[in-house]
Amino acid sequence: MTFVAGRALTIPADLTARGRLWSTYQTVEPLMTRTNLTLHLDVEVIRRARILAAKRGTSVSALAAAELIELVTEDERFEQARERAEAILNAASPRGDRRWRRDELHDRQALR
Repeated sequence: MTFVAGRALTIPADLTARGRLWSTYQTVEPLMTRTNLTLHLDVEVIRRARILAAKRGTSVSALAAAELIELVTEDERFEQARERAEAILNAASPRGDRRWRRDELHDRQALR
């Protein structure tokens, strides 16, 4: 049985050569550059992260990487949405020429 990305796979004999898995296509992973990141965390946080990682069958490093990827992706989506909203607002035609002053908006006497 072969394990790929933490999952057990059964590889047919005709797909192996000399006991090694081979493929006719290249994966994306070798093209991605990875580097180390050092974090200084509270001992209790690290202990709990190790327990969580063990429950999920992964490593603390993989947990941290997944969370950071999600955080960065979320920020990118937010920036794209903000840029789209700005473009829509900038492209909108002005609605009326009336300029309100604060005193006019909060004039309690006029409401009575």
